[in-house]
Amino acid sequence: MTSDPTPANSANQNPDHPFADQADQRDSAPQYVLPLVVRIERADPPSHTDALETAARAVLVFLTDERVTAPEGEWAEAVAAWEDARIRKVVRRARGGEWRKAEELPGLTTTGKAAEVRVFPPIPLDAWPKELAKLQVSGTELSDDTPPPPADPDMPVIWLNPELDMSTGKAMAQVGHAAQLAWWALPAADRAIWRADGFPLAVRTAPASAWPALTTSGLPVVRDAGFTEIAPGSCTTVSDHPALRAL
Repeated sequence: MTSDPTPANSANQNPDHPFADQADQRDSAPQYVLPLVVRIERADPPSHTDALETAARAVLVFLTDERVTAPEGEWAEAVAAWEDARIRKVVRRARGGEWRKAEELPGLTTTGKAAEVRVFPPIPLDAWPKELAKLQVSGTELSDDTPPPPADPDMPVIWLNPELDMSTGKAMAQVGHAAQLAWWALPAADRAIWRADGFPLAVRTAPASAWPALTTSGLPVVRDAGFTEIAPGSCTTVSDHPALRAL
């Protein structure tokens, strides 16, 4: 599923922030996309929440890899070009031989409880590798056998809009954006702690009564561009990292 965020609130106040550019400036830059592929085998698919949490962590693992962060890193130039334009992510699914071929391409796989999500370096919007181009965007509707437990209040939580009905693939792209915004908004010391701990986080649907307060709390908010599934400008997620509550 495709998604292009329009972030708001605290994560967009820094003029050096990649999302601080005006929309027309970002639109005029060459457009790139960050591909994510989730493994969904017919016999044993992952749960919805596991896929979401793994996708969020996968984006963080990718963005903090030395191949991205080092000035001469092999993925640094592609990530910089992607961040100069709209921060698009596309989630596709793979199984069996499709997954094995996808794993042969440069990228990083993150494993959750059962979910596996592979993130690939950004590519031009119209230049997908053939191994990824043929993968399906649809068919990512996963479910939870039981409702996830309440999130630990001391753990970072990505809250989903309770009023939106998104497929798992669409929601994976949104929580990937949310994790990225949280990372950019954190002070360096808190980033280091989060990374050293392995990026623990939870993804939960916010209580309807709490959603208005969350979206006006100053925490990073993602608003979708409306390319797929939901209306443009829809607020999809809030990134609630404990270190951001005190800022």
